[in-house]
Amino acid sequence: MLETFSFNLPTRIEFGNGQIHNLTEYVRELGGTKVMVITDKGLNQSGIVEKVTVLLEEDGINFVTYDNTKPNPRDQDCMEAYLLAQQEQVDLLIGLGGGSSMDTAKAVGVLLTHGGKIKDWYGLNVLNKPITPLICIPTTAGTGSEITFFSVITDTSTKLKMNILDYRVAPKIALLDPELTVTLPPSITASTGMDALTHAIEAYTCNLSEPITDALALYAIDLIVKNLSQAVTNGQNLEARRNMLVGSLIAGIAFGNSDVGGVHCMAEALGGLYDTPHGVANSMLLPYVFEYNIPSNVEKHAVVAKLLGANTDGKTTEEIAFEGVSQLRELANEVGIPKMKDLENIKVEDFDYLAEGATQNVSAPSNPRVAKKEDYYQLFLKAYEGK
Repeated sequence: MLETFSFNLPTRIEFGNGQIHNLTEYVRELGGTKVMVITDKGLNQSGIVEKVTVLLEEDGINFVTYDNTKPNPRDQDCMEAYLLAQQEQVDLLIGLGGGSSMDTAKAVGVLLTHGGKIKDWYGLNVLNKPITPLICIPTTAGTGSEITFFSVITDTSTKLKMNILDYRVAPKIALLDPELTVTLPPSITASTGMDALTHAIEAYTCNLSEPITDALALYAIDLIVKNLSQAVTNGQNLEARRNMLVGSLIAGIAFGNSDVGGVHCMAEALGGLYDTPHGVANSMLLPYVFEYNIPSNVEKHAVVAKLLGANTDGKTTEEIAFEGVSQLRELANEVGIPKMKDLENIKVEDFDYLAEGATQNVSAPSNPRVAKKEDYYQLFLKAYEGK
């Protein structure tokens, strides 16, 4: 645990069933006169976008919609959205959807106030002013992007995921309404829920963990483990949906103030090369990296294992920690996460490139156990072979 630490929460949180109906109050509070809603085509077709835009219409707030966000948001799409926002003289952004829409909205906010291209703003604390005011409305319980102060964008020239890391990129308001998540399909509920679990576990076990993030992470793990299966099997279970959204939010606060680790380093390499959905990638890799990291801090991994449901009777702390690996695999199977080998586009011959990408990830130093390129290569291979 760090001897000194800081904790920052620059985003105001508004949470509750029906909270979406207060949206225009927040838009006006932030001085928005021309709004861009940044979302994806699936949400537009589902009718969820209309639930937002009809509120803007009824309150006389001018808006434009950009719905071309894609999974693992690309720099080119961010530029496309930015040019539209610039043309429409947008002064407030709404990121509506999963992490891709919210990260795209953050990137657009950066470009509106700083100009240039996305690649100009990759890195830590590169910005020199706040971004355009942003309200984030998550429709999945997974990414925590509504509360984090970074934006992850795929660089299409290198096929690597890059990061804009700066407190100034944080949304002004995170508006979380559990009712917006009830129609989320089981497969997306599962993968985004496992994504949130990964955030919480890595926030707790990484090198940059500290007392506040530890407390938050453990609470998030407990909530997610107790509610994920229920949310997947019965999407109309509003209590499970609420608890998952709280768990995802708190996990986001935790890893936003500590960091993630090897799971994300590997998952972001997969997503950059293959466009693998981020939650799926994290889910497939989590048991293997968790197992690899146990020697770094057996006690912490045993604490996680207990929250996952490990049987502790007559077992040593180390045995309990390794029981957590089995629990993670069982949970992934229970909620229907695919095996890496089942994804047809993943090729073993790419593992060298992927391992190199993992070592270059900004979060690589935060993994609790040092992992070199060969270590990541072997982890990719183990996950692919299901060992």
